[in-house]
Amino acid sequence: MKTANKIALARSMYRVVHLGRALVGRSDQCIVNRGGATFELELSQAIDFTIYLGNVFELGTKGALRRLVVPSSTVLDIGANIGAHTLHLAGLVGPAGRVLAFEPTQFAFRKLRRNIDLNPALAGRISTYHCFLGAQDGNTLPDAIYSSWPLMPEGELHEKHLGRAMATETATTRSIDSVLAEAGNPVVQLVKLDVDGFECEILRGATALLRDQRPIFVMELAPYVLVERGASLEEMLSFLIPNGYRLYDERTERAMPSTASELQKLIADGESINVIARVN
Repeated sequence: MKTANKIALARSMYRVVHLGRALVGRSDQCIVNRGGATFELELSQAIDFTIYLGNVFELGTKGALRRLVVPSSTVLDIGANIGAHTLHLAGLVGPAGRVLAFEPTQFAFRKLRRNIDLNPALAGRISTYHCFLGAQDGNTLPDAIYSSWPLMPEGELHEKHLGRAMATETATTRSIDSVLAEAGNPVVQLVKLDVDGFECEILRGATALLRDQRPIFVMELAPYVLVERGASLEEMLSFLIPNGYRLYDERTERAMPSTASELQKLIADGESINVIARVN
């Protein structure tokens, strides 16, 4: 399903919930416990709203992470947004594990930090980075990145996925390899990667990680946003396939094509698919 269609469905459901809460004197702001974690939510935001509705945000990805994450390991959450997967990952790695969470927009990073603070039992396992991951430290970062999907119609939204770009002015630019070296070069077992078209920029800065460690990736593929960033599905695969990676369906783990031309046939314009990339 296209992201725009998912947002349209969420908007319809939101209107009902918003009205029902208003009738009993409740606002769109709330604190809830979902999936063993506590979240502060703004229900007019799509990610927040799907967490509110029984923690149904990206259920396929949650299931894949549950199957793949090894307790006591180090994992990366790149594109952490408000922490929907960050807190889940912290639970999966356990007390001896570690989650490195990356978010470049002030809007989402503030909410990420708030949600981590609401979960003191998990907070000690999480290190947060308010940065844009690129090819090298200090590179110019985009002025704004999509990290908000409002459920109230408004202007200046992306024409296909209906997201709103949010400011990054307080963030820095780092590379994955640099961050990991600074952190003592931990062995990374898994990377959750969801960055709306910036995959190639990020992977350019992960040369050592891909060459020496080759962790599992659980990632979104959206060719149309890659093109918007001046990249392509073929270029993104060029970082993975030569390092021995193959792609698998996120839910079934069935093998998927490893060429851009064959993958493109599975993804309509405006759509995305979630995959697992791993080395056998």
